[in-house]
Amino acid sequence: QVQLVESGGGLVQAGGSLRLSCAASGRAFRNYVMGWFRQAPGKEREIVAAISWSGGSTYYADSVKGRFTISRDNAKNTVSLQMNSLKPEDTAVYYCAVDFQHTAVILTTPEKYDQWGQGTQVTVSS
Repeated sequence: QVQLVESGGGLVQAGGSLRLSCAASGRAFRNYVMGWFRQAPGKEREIVAAISWSGGSTYYADSVKGRFTISRDNAKNTVSLQMNSLKPEDTAVYYCAVDFQHTAVILTTPEKYDQWGQGTQVTVSS
């Protein structure tokens, strides 16, 4: 059992940067795949990035490659998402999630993830 809490969202101008963090309490997730997802109004939830337990494997959506970086600190049970060169289309609620079924294999659909945080709002103005 684990509780996830996202933080770091806010309002930023296009071209700016934000760093999101996800902190866990209860069951540790250092041994599991972690992912960041986002959902904009009227749109389906989509994967942004994911990372294996070791940090050696990562996945990025095509729309964020070269701009976003995912990282994790297993000792502290935290996962971060550094977002640079933000665009208005990045505006969404961002969610942290853990996949308890895998440690190295990264799956990209939200249905495969077992535990979710409450989300943090990211708004990018033009």
